[in-house]
Amino acid sequence: MLIKIGTRGSDLALTQTGHVVDALKEANPETEFEIVVIKTTGDKDQRQNLAALGVGVFVRELESALLDNRVDLAVHSLKDMPSALPTEFALAAVPYREDPRDAFISRNGETLEELAAGSRVATGSARRQALVKNIRPDLVVESLRGNVPTRLAKLDEPDGPDAVILATAGLNRLGLSDRVTQHLSCSNFVSAVGQGALALETRAGDERTIAAAAKLNHPGTLMEVTAERAFLEVIGGGCSASVSAHAKIRGERLEFSAFASTPDGTKIIRESFVDNAADSVELGRQFGKLFVERGARELVAGDSE
Repeated sequence: MLIKIGTRGSDLALTQTGHVVDALKEANPETEFEIVVIKTTGDKDQRQNLAALGVGVFVRELESALLDNRVDLAVHSLKDMPSALPTEFALAAVPYREDPRDAFISRNGETLEELAAGSRVATGSARRQALVKNIRPDLVVESLRGNVPTRLAKLDEPDGPDAVILATAGLNRLGLSDRVTQHLSCSNFVSAVGQGALALETRAGDERTIAAAAKLNHPGTLMEVTAERAFLEVIGGGCSASVSAHAKIRGERLEFSAFASTPDGTKIIRESFVDNAADSVELGRQFGKLFVERGARELVAGDSE
């Protein structure tokens, strides 16, 4: 049996897909796996910011490849996926989550709190931009696109930014964790929904591929990211919006942090709670409804009135 695995072509996507394939081979020794590289809109257009390109910018072409049988399984960074899947697809597995925190990397080793006023911080994420502006309104926040090595290289350019913010998980997977100046706490600098986790997506009803992929599923991680995605689905938006949630299961308890803000970070809703992990999805929904009642949708849309 051959299973074709679709992935983006970036260094990070190929690296994490390689890890998935190794794990799949170990769990399914009787099955052959072949990697198929798919170019996505988000990879082709490196100039527009992610918000302008829309939700699912790194996902759509991989899903098209699933539908026309060019691939049987797609490997995504879960944070890139819309909060609800179309009925044609199934989330076959969510492997154990890597470190979900954001990584602050500065040119001269200063932390976010230590950077001098007027320093330039670059990130392509609306969420990260809003959080930096909220925590340090005296900094200049710039947009930055490109793969991880490209964004890191900007720090070495004479006219480059003073710092960049990237996902710790990606740096770890690429062996670049030594570049991190500071890990930003998920409870304060709330990470993106699904950050650090991978998603193995298949066609709905493709039982043989679902069965093979399901062997990599990590139940605790799945509960965490499902709660986060339930929160996001209630509010709306995606990885390109200034709204997010992070869930962490510790024993029988679920720790949940969430935020929503105006794009400029001047108005923000931030809440945390601890509750029973068994009700994680419903807790995510209820927290989403609370944020909606407090005006989260209007904040994310940029209406601060």
